[in-house]
Order: sequence, then C-alpha cells, then structure tokens
Amino acid sequence: MKEGIKNKVVLITGGSTGIGAEVARLLAGQGAKVAIAARRKDKLDEVVATIEAAGGTARAYSLDVTDKNQVEAVVAAAVADFGKLDVLINNAGLMPIRPMAEVNTDEWDAMIDVNLKGTLYGIAAALPRFLAQESGHIINLSSVAGVKVFAPGGTVYSGTKFAVSAISEGLRQEVGDKIRVTSIAPGAVESDLKHSTSGTARDTVLDFYKQAIPAASVARAIAFAIAQPADVDINEIVLRPTAQAF
Repeated sequence: MKEGIKNKVVLITGGSTGIGAEVARLLAGQGAKVAIAARRKDKLDEVVATIEAAGGTARAYSLDVTDKNQVEAVVAAAVADFGKLDVLINNAGLMPIRPMAEVNTDEWDAMIDVNLKGTLYGIAAALPRFLAQESGHIINLSSVAGVKVFAPGGTVYSGTKFAVSAISEGLRQEVGDKIRVTSIAPGAVESDLKHSTSGTARDTVLDFYKQAIPAASVARAIAFAIAQPADVDINEIVLRPTAQAF
C-alpha cells in the first residue's frame, strides 16, 4: 500500500503536534513529500528536523487557518516548492468544552473559525487546483462528536464537527468523480486538543482523555485512505478507544 503514498505531496494543517505531526512523520516515512502548517513555527521546525533526519522530505509553513488569505498563500507556496499538491489534510482544530449555559461566545467563535471556517478555507484553496489537474484528495478531521452529539459541554464543538462531516459528504457528491474526499472521525486521541478546555469542565475532559489512544492510530487510518488505488474513495473512518462508550 506504500506505493499509493510514495511521492505524493501532502499538506497538513495543524501539523506541529499531535495527529498532524504524527501523520507527517508516518507519510514521510512511506515516501510522501510533506508540507506541514501551523501557528507555532518552532514546533513545525522540530517535526521537519525529525523527518529529515530519518531521510524524509518536509517543509514547514506558518499558518493561521482562520485567515483565508494565509491559507491560500500556504497552498500556493507548497505547490511552488514541491511542484504539485496531491492531498490536503484539514487537521487544525479546537475543542473547548463548556456548558452552553455559561455562554462563552468567544469560544464559540473560535471553534467556528478554526474547525469550520478553517476547513472551508483549506477546501477553497486546494479545490480549484485539484479540479484543474483532475485529481486530488481532501481529508477533513471531524470527530465522533460529529457523529453523535457530545453533551453536556460539547454541544457547539459537536455543531462544528457535524458541519465538517456534512461538508465532506456534500463535497464528495459534487466532485467525487475526480476528487477523493475522506472524513476522519476520531474519539479520544492523545494530543493537545484536550488542553483547549480551560473552564469548569477541564477536569472532566482530562479524566475522559485517560483512555485516549495514540495519535499514531489516527495516522495509520489516514495513511490507509491515501494509499488506496485512484478508483477507491474511503469516505469516512470512525475510530475510538475500545474502552470509549461515547
């Protein structure tokens, strides 16, 4: 299956830590050329250094996914640096868990901007290029909270992830004859995401994440979707810890 990954150019948002960094390392190890983008350039540089030390190819790009002009610029830069783009992984995300009754609209705005708009901006930048070359693969990170509402506390987060799942399916119906679209819906995964919660639910979230599976588990699922032959589109993968009931 590595032959389906070798020499592909893959851009990963939120690539500095967690799932994004693990996907970058795995795909680079299987011969992909990896572009990773996030706000923390120092963390990105660390990931690039580990990939290059192992003989892989990677570049880092500073990116705030809430700025559509930055997203377009990074996609353009990756195409210029590598000569093409084959896969976009919209991985950047936030998950501040808080009961809606606390009415923290700043957190609501942040989740909509990163989880939803950030995904749309990625699609907006990559899709015209994919359509022009009549190939490409868009992978969106949803969540099990985009399959079943995570409440109390995760209602708005679920709203953004249900939206990501719906956009992924609608996009597949619109362009699936040429462009592959995959929605990845993980459960509890060891990453920085759990630290998005700073309010009254913080201890509950940290306790929930004690059952988390490694980010490498999600990376393998993403690699599986990418590695399929061009006429096979893995549309959705839901994975969670075996101990996770939700």
